[in-house]
Amino acid sequence: MSRSTSSGAGMGDAEVIEVATPEAMEALGGSVARMLRAGDVLVLSGDLGAGKTTFTRGLGEALGVRGPVTSPTFVLARTHPNLGDGPALVHVDAYRLDSALELDDLDIDFARSVVVVEWGEGLIEALAESYLAVRIDRPHGAAPVLGSSASEGEEPIEPRSVTVRRVGPRWR
Repeated sequence: MSRSTSSGAGMGDAEVIEVATPEAMEALGGSVARMLRAGDVLVLSGDLGAGKTTFTRGLGEALGVRGPVTSPTFVLARTHPNLGDGPALVHVDAYRLDSALELDDLDIDFARSVVVVEWGEGLIEALAESYLAVRIDRPHGAAPVLGSSASEGEEPIEPRSVTVRRVGPRWR
């Protein structure tokens, strides 16, 4: 993984991390988990297949929650209780939600959990004063690399660019 840091007007500090493999994406989730405590919120954005759930899987494993961590697309929110004395992980898929009010109606225990909201940009800002915004960008239209390990008909493993931005007083 390679890293760089920048700061934008009103955006908070942002760190850009290049992630080469799905295993490295899980490891990044684990690294982020070590900074988290109950009450923390993460907003994940990126295209389908970018690695949002893979990141969350690594985060959940490092937090020590009951798994497996899978996409909550069809249930909207899934709570993974902690197997020790740490916070639960609440994994939300907000793709089909239209407003912060609908997200609030899910009755999530923000205070005693680590909450990860996929597709939450534009929704979570009304519910959380502080959060980590994690954007995962993947390349589009890349041709398979000669000699790559991808089988025929399978997408090659391509690096992702992950931008982590700290928002609000918790992350200052």
